[in-house]
Amino acid sequence: MSSAKPEFTEPTLSAGTAALPPLRVAYEDAALDAILGSGDVLAVFGFGTQAPATNADPRYLRVNLEPAGGTAPFEVWRARARVHARRESGIAWASDGDYAFGAIEVAESVHGSVERATEFAYRRLVETIAASDTPHTLRIWNYLDAINLGEGDDERYRRFCLGRAAGLEAHGFADAYPAATGIGVRDGRRVLQIYWLAARSAGTALENPRQVSAWRYPRQYGIKAPTFARAMRAPTQNPQVYVSGTAAIVGHASHHRDDLRAQVAETLANIDSVLAAARIAPAARFGAGAALKVYVRRAGDVEPMRALLREKLPMRTRTLFLQGDICRSELLVEIDGVQDV
Repeated sequence: MSSAKPEFTEPTLSAGTAALPPLRVAYEDAALDAILGSGDVLAVFGFGTQAPATNADPRYLRVNLEPAGGTAPFEVWRARARVHARRESGIAWASDGDYAFGAIEVAESVHGSVERATEFAYRRLVETIAASDTPHTLRIWNYLDAINLGEGDDERYRRFCLGRAAGLEAHGFADAYPAATGIGVRDGRRVLQIYWLAARSAGTALENPRQVSAWRYPRQYGIKAPTFARAMRAPTQNPQVYVSGTAAIVGHASHHRDDLRAQVAETLANIDSVLAAARIAPAARFGAGAALKVYVRRAGDVEPMRALLREKLPMRTRTLFLQGDICRSELLVEIDGVQDV
């Protein structure tokens, strides 16, 4: 495949698209029941074994990634209108009419492989979103066990990519993908966790001038290239950008093997580049308008990572550190998040 630079779409609202109020994303230390007591809460995420395992409220999901440092605050999504939630046919769903949160968990053992479990999950995902009043997918998070296990095309991440592509392309997503993250958990359960954000109006997918679009990766990265956009500009009047999981990849190649400092610098340069593509002014990037999740592969890198980000990011940047495996075994860190202006 060609490694030419991707084509870009203007990061502005399409004609006739109704601008939505921005979703508010925060990291909160309050009690879970107190957070869920607010009618404007669209979704709440706990992380690791210290977070509540379950809650009767469909808006809560525990993500099977351990926080770096023992415990983590809840990640909270707040909408502008009253949220209604339900759980139906294995899917948790909540919506305020402008935005919708959805989540599905699929045991690989039921389907025989991570590939088939992923295809099943994505078919359910797109069917559910298409049948709703919020039919536009903005962002998807994927968490799967042992992401780097297996050699060559049998690596579990590559099999996941095959299943994801089959589930998306069956419903017309080819070459028009949402932003996404794919991270490896270490719980041994072999349960695929997928959750997403959809909206009443369409966002604008964005690519990074420093990188080949993931869905154009050459064959060396698997039978089917990863199917996601580098970021999604939400359909808001003022820019709100959902940044996909981003690592030290330039073009399509990983850079700076075993060099944490250099990988962090390259990762931040990539995020800066995609925010520039979204026409976010340099002074507005990162800082108080950003909420970042930092996925760190090696436990010994957690404190050096904290120090590096204190050095490189504005003091008011909100960060949440999680331990997890990155989609390529040579990559030590990945960062995703949301940027408001």
